[in-house]
Amino acid sequence: MRHPRELGKADVEGFLSMLANERSVSPSTHKQALSAILFLYKEVLDQELPWLDEIGRPVVRKRIPVVLTTDEVSAVLARMTGVELLLARLLYGTGLRLREGLSLGIKDVDFVRHVIIVREGKGGKDRVVVMPRALVDDLRAQMARSHAPVAERHRHPHRAGIARPLGCKHNHDLYTCAQDRSGNHAQPARSS
Repeated sequence: MRHPRELGKADVEGFLSMLANERSVSPSTHKQALSAILFLYKEVLDQELPWLDEIGRPVVRKRIPVVLTTDEVSAVLARMTGVELLLARLLYGTGLRLREGLSLGIKDVDFVRHVIIVREGKGGKDRVVVMPRALVDDLRAQMARSHAPVAERHRHPHRAGIARPLGCKHNHDLYTCAQDRSGNHAQPARSS
């Protein structure tokens, strides 16, 4: 084994080629290995090697996402019912992520402007998405069911709707209220 000071361009290129060709590492792993080598020579060994900048970097391939056809989506939705169907239609029609759809509150749905406000989505960012007009009536009906008086919900415990965890005072913060102090999530009520 030789010290890195004794290695040249051919040795480093050989190592990076071995990673790409024999070990089939991803472009991001290859780039990380190259960055580590650059750091080693420039910062640790305090060597400026102009050939390091000439070493080729892998090209990240852009991939087209795999999506279902319209017929496949229709077939999946046809097998769903109730709140799950409404959620699936909402996710499909708006592009919301699952967690975003599950944590929506009543204050996030604007029927006047036909938009849904996503709060603290991916990256902690807020954004606005267009609400499909085909979901307006179903969303209104679900909101009416979720606002049913607590006594009514206790008489019909298997009725679909939003179950408010104990200690939660506001419908607009159900996700936070479903967490106990240890950070565990309360189990949601099952709808039939």
